[in-house]
Amino acid sequence: MLNSNHPLPFDTVLVANRGEIAVRVIRTLRAMGLRSVAVYSDADTGARHVREADTAVRLGPAAARDSYLNIPAVVDAARRTGAGAVHPGYGFLSENAGFAAALQAAGIVFLGPPAAAIEIMGDKITAKTTVAASGVPVVPGIAEPGLTDEQLVAAAADIGFPVLVKPSAGGGGKGMRRVDEPAALPAALVSARREATAAFSDDTLFLERFVTRPRHIEVQILADTHGTVLHLGERECSLQRRHQKVIEEAPSPLLDPTTRARIGAAACATARSVDYVGAGTVEFIVSADRPDEFFFMEMNTRLQVEHPVTELITGFDLVECQVRIAAGQRIRLQQDDIRLHGHAVEARVYAEDPARDFLPTGGTVLDLVEPGGPGVRVDSGLAVGTVVGSDYDPMLAKVVAHGHDRESALATLDRALAETVLLGVRSNIDFLRFLLADPDVTAGRLDTALLDRRAGDFRAPPVTDDIFTAAAVYRWLRRWPTGPADPWDRPDGWRLGASAPIRIRLAGGDRVVHVDLTGTPEAAEVRIEDGEPAKAAAALGRDGAVGLPAGTVVHTVTLTLDGIRRDYRVAESEAAIWVAGASGPALLRELAEESVRAGDAAAHDAEIRSPMPGTVLTVTAETGKPVAAGDPILVVEAMKMEHSLTAPLAGTVEILVAAGAPVRLDEVLARVHPDPVPEAGEPAGTAAEPTPS
Repeated sequence: MLNSNHPLPFDTVLVANRGEIAVRVIRTLRAMGLRSVAVYSDADTGARHVREADTAVRLGPAAARDSYLNIPAVVDAARRTGAGAVHPGYGFLSENAGFAAALQAAGIVFLGPPAAAIEIMGDKITAKTTVAASGVPVVPGIAEPGLTDEQLVAAAADIGFPVLVKPSAGGGGKGMRRVDEPAALPAALVSARREATAAFSDDTLFLERFVTRPRHIEVQILADTHGTVLHLGERECSLQRRHQKVIEEAPSPLLDPTTRARIGAAACATARSVDYVGAGTVEFIVSADRPDEFFFMEMNTRLQVEHPVTELITGFDLVECQVRIAAGQRIRLQQDDIRLHGHAVEARVYAEDPARDFLPTGGTVLDLVEPGGPGVRVDSGLAVGTVVGSDYDPMLAKVVAHGHDRESALATLDRALAETVLLGVRSNIDFLRFLLADPDVTAGRLDTALLDRRAGDFRAPPVTDDIFTAAAVYRWLRRWPTGPADPWDRPDGWRLGASAPIRIRLAGGDRVVHVDLTGTPEAAEVRIEDGEPAKAAAALGRDGAVGLPAGTVVHTVTLTLDGIRRDYRVAESEAAIWVAGASGPALLRELAEESVRAGDAAAHDAEIRSPMPGTVLTVTAETGKPVAAGDPILVVEAMKMEHSLTAPLAGTVEILVAAGAPVRLDEVLARVHPDPVPEAGEPAGTAAEPTPS
C-alpha cells in the first residue's frame, strides 16, 4: 500500500502502552524487523508485553499517573533505549497533544498525528466547528465555548427534545446525559458539569439533538505527509454498554454502497480539515430509521481498539501503515483501489462479572486456551500466571472472526468464544455469546441502547451436573494420584457388605450439592444428591502449575460418564476449584460438612466474599455484634466503583479485614454465624433450657 522502498529513519520503536495492544504492536514491529521497547509499571513487571519486547524499561509504581501517564518518564525511556519512534497504542497518552509535542522536542518520531490535530479534535466544540466549516454534516445543536446553564436551557427549546448534554473534553460517556423534557434539563446540567469536572477538569458543556434509535458508525482513514487521504470502509460499533463498545463489526450491515461512499468522503474531509497524518477514526451517528442521514460525532486521533476488523476485510496492517507514514512514505493507492472482502466481527473480553451488574473482577490466570483455526484472530495480553488487578482497564483480549459473509463471521466468533478457556478470572465470555444469539443482533437490527436493554435478561449459565462430577472426581484423584501401594489405603469405600460412598460437598453458582463416589476412578459409580447413579471412569492428566503461585495446581481430567468421554480443565488455587467443560468455565469450592443446622445454602452463604479485587473502603459492622439479613457489613472499592456487601442471613458477625486493606476476588471478608435453629417444638428465638434435676 505504501512505498516500502523508502528507508525507515529509525530501527527501534518504544511502545508506550500495555496489555493486548502493546503485544499486538510488538508483533508487527518484529515482522518489520524493528527492535521493540516495552515500558511497564510495578504491577506489570511480569506482563506478556514485557516478555515479548526486545527490551523493557520500568516507568514507576502501579498508578497510571506515576507510570504510563508520566510523560517525562516515557520520553526518558525512549532516549535511554535509543528509540527513534514511539507508538502510543490507545488510551493513556495516545491523544495527548503535550506528549506528541514532548517527543517532537526530543527529536523522537510520534507514530500518530501532529499535536495540532490532536488538540483540535480533543475539544468537541472546536472539532464540531472545524468540520462543519468543511461541509461535514453535524448534529443540530449548540456548541460554543463558555456556555452557561441559562444559555443552554434557552437553546434547547430551538433544538427540540430529546437533547443530549455532552462535555467538550474527554469521552467514554462520562458527563453525558439524555434529557427528554425541559423540566429535567437544569438538574442534568448540574450533574453533567460535576462529572465532567471530576473526569476531565473541564466542565464545558454543549447540546445536541438526540438522534432516535442511534447507531454508531465509524470510518477508518489513512493520511500521509504528501496530501493523500483514503478511507478503509466503516465499522459498526452500536453494541455498547454504558457508552463503552463491546462488539464491533465491519462493514456495517446498515449502509448501502452509496451511503458508504458518502460517509467515507465525509471522513476524509474531516481529516483534511485538520491536516491529519497517520491512522485515525471519524465517528458518526446514524439514525436506524434514516440510514442515509449521518452526522459527525468526533474524531479519534489514534488507532482504535476495534481496528482488527478493518484489517481482516482489507488485508492491511494498520500498525505497519502508521510506521511507514510516520517515516514519510507515500500511499500508492487510490480510493477506488480499496476493496472490502467478507465480514469481520470482534468481541472484547473483559474481566467483569455480568451476573453481578458487570462488576470488575480479577485474579491470576491459572489456565488459558485461546481459540484458533480458519478465520479466527486473537489479540491478547494474557498468559498463564498473568495477574489481573484493578489498576487498569479491565479489557483482557479481543476475539475476532472473519467470514465470507456476516452470518458465517458471527458463527465463527461464537465457536471461537466457546473454545476459549480462561480459568482464575471471571470474564464476560458467556454474556458475549448470549448477545451474539440475540435475534436483533443476528438480524443486524442494532442501536446503541440494544445491549443495555438486553443486559437485564442475562443469566449466568448454571453449573451442570457433569461439572460437579468432574470437580468431585478431580478431588478424589488428587487424594490418590497414582494408586496407593497398601490396599487398606485405597479410597474406594470398601467395607464388609456394600461399599460406603466417598462424599464430596461442593458449592458452585447457586447450588450446593453432595457428590457420592463409590468404587475406583477406573470403575466408579457417581450419584449427585438423590439422583440416579451414573457409571464413570476418570484419569488425571498433566500438571500445568509451572510459574503459578504456590499451592496452585492445573490438570486435565478425562471423564467418561455413562459412555460419553470428555476432557475437563481443572485448576485449583486458594480453595477455589475452576472447571472448564463443554458448558464453559465454572468456579466451585469444596465445603466441609457443616455442624450448623441452618441448611447447606445458608451455611455456605454465611461467608461474605469480595465480588472484585480492590480495597476495603469502610467497615460498618463490628465483630461479635448481631446483624439482621440485609444489614450493611462493609464496602469494597475498585476501578472507582463502590460495592456494599450485606449480611446474607441473621446471626453474629465476624469481621476478617480492616478498612484500607487490599482484597482479592472472592476473598472471605467476613462471616455471619447463623443464629441457632430451634429444636422441634421449641419456640423460635429461644434456646433449649436444661431439664431441672
